[in-house]
Amino acid sequence: MAPLTSQQKSDYERDGFVLIENAVPVEILSRLQAVTLDLIHQSREVTQNSDVYDLDTGHCKATPRLNRIKTPHDVHPVYKEFLHSVTLLELIKPLLGENIRLNNSKLNTKAAQGGAPVEWHQDWSFYPHTNDDLLAVGVMLSDIGEEDGPLQMIPGSHREPVLSHFNDGVFCGAINPEDKAARLSDAVSITGQAGSLSIHHVRTTHGSAPNMGDNPRLLLLYELSAADAWPISGALSVFTGMNQHELWDYFNKNMVCGEQSIAARLSDVPVLMPLPPPTDATSIFKTQSSGGAKSAFSQT
Repeated sequence: MAPLTSQQKSDYERDGFVLIENAVPVEILSRLQAVTLDLIHQSREVTQNSDVYDLDTGHCKATPRLNRIKTPHDVHPVYKEFLHSVTLLELIKPLLGENIRLNNSKLNTKAAQGGAPVEWHQDWSFYPHTNDDLLAVGVMLSDIGEEDGPLQMIPGSHREPVLSHFNDGVFCGAINPEDKAARLSDAVSITGQAGSLSIHHVRTTHGSAPNMGDNPRLLLLYELSAADAWPISGALSVFTGMNQHELWDYFNKNMVCGEQSIAARLSDVPVLMPLPPPTDATSIFKTQSSGGAKSAFSQT
C-alpha cells in the first residue's frame, strides 16, 4: 500500500474524511478477520457485558449478537501489530505528525438483521482536547454495503460549529436529527470491500443505521491523536478516573510512534463539556440510550 497521497490529504482536509480502498495487505487482513471471527465465536459463552464484549439485544449461545469488542488492541496482539505497521503509519503521519498516541480502540461488530445503529454525533463531543488534531481510522474487516449499516459522514462538518449533544440538559452523545445545522441530507455512505479503510476527523459528524444485511458488519476503529493534544478534564472518555501516574503511564504505553511531550498545544477550538453525564456512560450505545437521544434511524 502506498503512503497517503497529496490528493487524499486534500480530500481529508476539505471533507473531514477520506476512503482508501485496498489499504490492508491481504495476509494482514486474513489474520485480523480470523482472530475477529474467533472472538465472536468465543462470545457464545458470554451472558453479560464484560471487559471484552458489549452485547447486543438477543445475544445467545446459538446466535451471538455483539455491539462491539472492546479495546481489541489489548485483547489480541494482531490488532496492535497493524496499529504499529508501516502500512498504517504512512497513512496517518501526514495528518497527525511524527508523534502519535492511541487514545482508544474498538471493533464494532454490528450484528446482522438489525444490529444497533449509532446515532449521529461528533467524536469531539465525547472527548474534547486542547487541540483537534485527532482522528479515527475505520478498518473494514468485512465487505460493507448500503444494507450493512455503513458509516455515514457529513462532508465539511469538521469545519463547522460543534453541535449540541444534549437532551433536556443531559449529555446524550447524539445530535438532535431535527437540527437543520446537522445537514443530515448531505450524508455520504462509506462503503467498500474488506481491507479498505476510512479516516475521519474528530469533529466530523457521522453515524450509522442498523445492519439489515445477512452478516455482521465488522469495523475495527483506532482513535488517534497528535501527542500534544491533551484531553480536557471531565470528558467522558477512557481517561476519566485516572490519577496522574496512571494517565502518564497510559499515554506512554499507547504511543504509536514518536514521544509523548508534556507540552500541550492550545488551539482556539470550540468545546462543550460532556456534562452532566447520563445515567450510563459505559459506551456510546449506553450513553445514547440512557441519555434519551432522539433517533434518526428506524429499525425494521
